[in-house]
Amino acid sequence: MSLFAIGDLHLAIGAPEKNMELFGGRWVGYEDKLRRGFELLGEDDLCVICGDFCWAMDLASALPDFRFINELPGKKLFVKGNHDYWWTTAAKMNAFFAENGLDKLSLLHNNCEFWEDAALCGTRGWFYEEETGTEHDAKILAREVGRLRTSLEAAGSREKLVFLHYPPLYRHYACPEVLALLAEYGVKECCYGHIHGRGAHAAVIGETGGTIYRLVSADHLDFWPMKLR
Repeated sequence: MSLFAIGDLHLAIGAPEKNMELFGGRWVGYEDKLRRGFELLGEDDLCVICGDFCWAMDLASALPDFRFINELPGKKLFVKGNHDYWWTTAAKMNAFFAENGLDKLSLLHNNCEFWEDAALCGTRGWFYEEETGTEHDAKILAREVGRLRTSLEAAGSREKLVFLHYPPLYRHYACPEVLALLAEYGVKECCYGHIHGRGAHAAVIGETGGTIYRLVSADHLDFWPMKLR
């Protein structure tokens, strides 16, 4: 059984006006590329989706996108992204998955998922700079930090792998609250998305401060899920 990660699929089957092929480049034919990429997975493998799964505005509209990803090989574990407008409560989403036979989908939200001897932890995260951030931003960050701590606590003594949507480090930006949690819980590996195109040149990739950072945005990976274990 293998573990993979990818983020920012930005599927638009349920919202075709948002189809990413409009941006050209690597996004041309991206649904077919995802089908090809997920051929790497076996049915017992797991892929963490690090946010921005699709453009649909609600669960019902997102159903074609969920069916698309459910039919691809392997199990999928979702982290929330900033464009996942369909995201609601865990209870409603899990009920929706069950009602529609989406049996290979689950959520990483105020919990952790055990995978072999490791624990998969995570949350959306947030960009927040004190110089430009608002009180609202500060509240969102505090909530996200709380969710990440809850996830890490649920992992117990297992090795912890963290999956975020927003990077805790980017260019000259750092999120000290998230970085402090990664250090406190001894996290050695952190995958994130959100960064696209030329922005990847400024992404933090590799070991920094004892943690290995991996950018897993789909277009950065040319739509091949990254094998982690």
